[in-house]
Amino acid sequence: MRKPSLVVIFLTVFIDLVGFGIVLPLMPRYIERFGGAGVVIGLIIGSFSLMQFLFAPVWGRLSDRIGRRPVLLLSNGGSAVAYGLFALAAWQGGTSGLLLLLASRVFAGICGANISVASAYIADITPPEKRSKSMSIIGLSFGLGFIFGPAIGAFSASKLGLTGPGWIACGLCTVNFLLTWVILVESRKPGGQHAEVRPRLRQWSHTLSHPMLGKLIALYTLATLCFTAFETVLPLVLAAHFHYDEKNMGYLFTFCGVVAAITQGGLIRMLIKRLGDHKLIAFSLVATAASLFLMPLVATMTGLLLVLALFSAASNVNRTPTMGQISLHAPEHEQGATQGVAQSAGTLARCVGPPIATAAYALHDHLTFFLMAGISLAAGVLAWCWLVRANRGETSGHTGAAPQ
Repeated sequence: MRKPSLVVIFLTVFIDLVGFGIVLPLMPRYIERFGGAGVVIGLIIGSFSLMQFLFAPVWGRLSDRIGRRPVLLLSNGGSAVAYGLFALAAWQGGTSGLLLLLASRVFAGICGANISVASAYIADITPPEKRSKSMSIIGLSFGLGFIFGPAIGAFSASKLGLTGPGWIACGLCTVNFLLTWVILVESRKPGGQHAEVRPRLRQWSHTLSHPMLGKLIALYTLATLCFTAFETVLPLVLAAHFHYDEKNMGYLFTFCGVVAAITQGGLIRMLIKRLGDHKLIAFSLVATAASLFLMPLVATMTGLLLVLALFSAASNVNRTPTMGQISLHAPEHEQGATQGVAQSAGTLARCVGPPIATAAYALHDHLTFFLMAGISLAAGVLAWCWLVRANRGETSGHTGAAPQ
């Protein structure tokens, strides 16, 4: 009988993120093509995260009860449908296209449970002392997804037209559904302690009342807000100031993915070993702030690539130790519920991030980057105070076994 495997869960998340990476850089420009502008861009992009905010804890708790595999199957199947709607939106265009884009993002958000449930899957099969390093698999999936996804999106848009990226993403998620069905083995052990079923607000209160979980999830939320604002505004800046089309934007996002993959493929383990989780979280937030501050000041391609590399490395370094620490402090029988709350808090940032980013960009094209640089710097200071100074007695930022 096959055993649960980190390789299989990596493939599942990777393919899902390739599909996500195909359409993400194209979304703001597609909305503009169909007549949307300003806050409308942010609202359509943010609708995905609003639905994830509402549904991620539901899927997390459900995966604690019925297992990770069936929830991942539902998520992969829903993504295939959502990207099919994206392709239909590109075919329709105009106001109808905008409405279909909105429908595709809403449906994708409702069914989007991959990251939180995959994190719980990794926690199921990984001992506590290896948890943060194992969580780098999610970060590596992000990096590789953003290498292949934007490149595939740019190529398919140029060769197959506006509908091409949606159909390619739909096909990949269909393959992912079949892959999950055939080879993914359930990770949750039968007969284990079951998580208490709590109403939504009580689950949030229960999770955030844990002093360390509350702080870690707050830091994760602020980091996600900055990343979301960046990815929302960057395509608009590239089009306005560098006169890039969808193809060139796809290649730049691919470059960011290469940096992320290199970071997660080996550098992250060295940094965790050298600095520990807590210091690494604080330093990565400060480095993210520096890259965001520098972003609007560069005027050459070389400068742009250097700043993008710094941002990609820092933001990807941040996620791994943060999620590793969240899983370490979560009770083992509530991994799905805890990851669901963390994912939901992150998606709340993804809800408010795009409207804030586009509204600030409409006031001044540099304002979004400076605002998010300030938020990331403040988060770095908080991380130092909450995690490093308060835990100097711990070894390498690790806490040992999770409390029950």
